[in-house]
Amino acid sequence: MFFFKVKILMTIHREGYASLILTSAVLITLNLAVLYFLPNYPMVRYSIVGVSVIFFLIILQFFRSPTVKIEQDAKIVLAPADGKVVVIEETEEPEYFKAPRRQVSIFMSPIDVHVNRNPVSGVVQYVRYHAGKYLVAWHPKSSTENERTTIVVKNKNGVEVLFRQIAGALAKRIKWYVKEHQTVEQGAEFGFIKFGSRVDVFLPLDAEINVELNQKTKGGRTVIATLQ
Repeated sequence: MFFFKVKILMTIHREGYASLILTSAVLITLNLAVLYFLPNYPMVRYSIVGVSVIFFLIILQFFRSPTVKIEQDAKIVLAPADGKVVVIEETEEPEYFKAPRRQVSIFMSPIDVHVNRNPVSGVVQYVRYHAGKYLVAWHPKSSTENERTTIVVKNKNGVEVLFRQIAGALAKRIKWYVKEHQTVEQGAEFGFIKFGSRVDVFLPLDAEINVELNQKTKGGRTVIATLQ
């Protein structure tokens, strides 16, 4: 219960309001129905109430939005999301750069904070939304075939960093709040993905990677790379 108490004290993200209202309505209806149709089965009623409370708290903690202290630095790239590093490799980025880049991918499970944060400060050069499939987020083709958004930011030193929100098997809704030519700050919120997914970051080949595979990251706090 301590876990849930901690999470409840955090701010609830605006993307969660509709989901929480709908969840509350469904659970209240379910419990009233059980109370009406099964008045002589108190253990069943108590069990349904208990499961309902736990389910609501799980949904509530999913939409938590903790306050994050950001240490901005033009030479570093911050993790865009809470999660686990699942890919570190040199690969061809086919959409914007059309050239080799260093890729770092972070997988977000349903229990991670799903606020997405700008890895660098600068001016947004490119924003595109792509409809697509809902392969599991760790599938190799999810980066190019799943529903996704691609955002490119150029920092004050002229370095462009591409980051891509990718929907997964459970994530059916990607939200982004930036547009081309907008100036953004490192660590500030740029989007949100519901119910588990991943974010890919594409860096220059000479970027120094500061994380390892399977390492846990914190959005806006973990330094994933250093730019030259």
